Amino acid sequence: MRTAVFKSYKKGYYTFWFENGEELVFEEVHPRVLKQYDLKNDKSYIDQEFRITFVEDFEDDDEEISIYRIESLKPL
Repeated sequence: MRTAVFKSYKKGYYTFWFENGEELVFEEVHPRVLKQYDLKNDKSYIDQEFRITFVEDFEDDDEEISIYRIESLKPL
């Protein structure tokens, strides 16, 4: 788990900033997470800090194209 701040949801992409200054954009979020946290519509989550677990999936065995998927979120 890492610590990150939720910054935005735009056009299907969830943006988080991590403690080391890194920005990651997630294309997928586990349905269980979306059931708990309506990141798409609830603006109160913007700038909130979370403990986040995610995975990086590679498309069609192409290691140059990857998708980041959020597996869990826990507010701090």
